Amino acid sequence: MARIMALDYGKKRTGVAVTDPLQIIATGLATVDSNELIGYLKKYFQQEQVEKVLIGYPLNFDDTATDATPLVEKFIGKFQHVFPNLPIQKVDERMTSRMASQAIAEMGLKKKDRERKGLIDTVSAVIILQEYLESRS
Repeated sequence: MARIMALDYGKKRTGVAVTDPLQIIATGLATVDSNELIGYLKKYFQQEQVEKVLIGYPLNFDDTATDATPLVEKFIGKFQHVFPNLPIQKVDERMTSRMASQAIAEMGLKKKDRERKGLIDTVSAVIILQEYLESRS
């Protein structure tokens, strides 16, 4: 089986998470500068087989677009142009950053480590991916 990848795309950074090849466990892979994300993905896809990419889709609680929604839409268009044969699926990401911050705090990390925004992005991508895996079963 191929892996499933999740992206928590942001203006500056993107959290990346992947499943194991059996699609059982979601693991944080990296936090990548968003300007370098396409290059990072090209390298990763050459090394690993990925069947689908999930991308956190930012919406307000009333289902309206946030200020980040157009940014994600633009990236999706670019992704589909560069990787036309790889499906990308939008996944509701409401509350993932807050859940990630809470999970990080519960891990007992030092305050300095908890405040690393890149860690929050990666954990958010893991949460997006884990919720997707749980919804399938």
